[in-house]
Amino acid sequence: MSESLPDLEQFIRRIPKTETHLHVEGALPYELLHELDGERFPPIPEFRKPGYRYPSFVDFENLLIDHAVVWFNSAERYHLACKRMFEKMVSLNIKYVETSFHLHMIEFIGVDGPEIISAIKSAAPAGLEVRVIGGMVRNGYTDVMRPILDKLHEWDELDGIDLHGQEWLALEDWAPPIWKRCRDAGKIIKCHAGEFGGPDKVYEALDRLGSRRIQHGVRSVEDKSLVKRLADEGAVLDVCPLSNEKLGVFRSLEEHSLRELVDAGITCTISTDDPLCFANDILDEYRALAQRLGFSKKELGQFAKNGFEHSQLDASLKREYAAQIDAALI
Repeated sequence: MSESLPDLEQFIRRIPKTETHLHVEGALPYELLHELDGERFPPIPEFRKPGYRYPSFVDFENLLIDHAVVWFNSAERYHLACKRMFEKMVSLNIKYVETSFHLHMIEFIGVDGPEIISAIKSAAPAGLEVRVIGGMVRNGYTDVMRPILDKLHEWDELDGIDLHGQEWLALEDWAPPIWKRCRDAGKIIKCHAGEFGGPDKVYEALDRLGSRRIQHGVRSVEDKSLVKRLADEGAVLDVCPLSNEKLGVFRSLEEHSLRELVDAGITCTISTDDPLCFANDILDEYRALAQRLGFSKKELGQFAKNGFEHSQLDASLKREYAAQIDAALI
């Protein structure tokens, strides 16, 4: 890498950035748990240490759930967590965020979904645009959730939907109609695919759900025809490199597929996924891409531009943030 570390740090901090792949429950500021119960939640638990790697996705998922349910028991708790989370984002010069909340929390804690969305959005400070995505799991079409999921397209304050969780589970027949109704209603359509599932899951997201916003998608490189299709169709991969490393999708960041994806012409954005579990922020992601994968400042700037270009911001704001990124490169 040709840039000096001080120059790189200044650049990363200076440019406006986005978060387009972030889970509310997985972004719970850990310090809130420590403040709540310092004995149960020590300042630096083992799983938040730099060298920690999760044994499996299920281990990660269980840890996340075990921590999140301690805090998220009301709409007010969502507001308080997001207020702290969004304040930090502003300090990191993040201007736009698409964050998903786990729709099944409606069943777990008995709180109305639109009430949770309102609590999240009302926590946004000036200068940060927030869009809320409803995330659901592949086996989540339960008796309780069925009438809720079937009406998501009618929720005015819901900006989009996502399918997440255990990717290896089958895509059930209830999902495509929900995705179509939400797509027709103008909502953002996402799907987690190509992380722990292979290229077949990405094809599934494209062809059965009609999603062109793929969360992760990093295993697409295992199928050259898929790589070409993603590039040709202008699909967007919302990539979380440090998450991929800590979950063992790649043995190390140096083996990550991001360089191959970018060189193939696929549009990628950079986000943090679940900072509660990975102890990362957006600066860590950009630093790692430069220092460990050799991405230049211009390439880092392009990742940031991609986030804005495919956001729901007004065109004038997109141009303004792109100009700020270009100015930082001079």
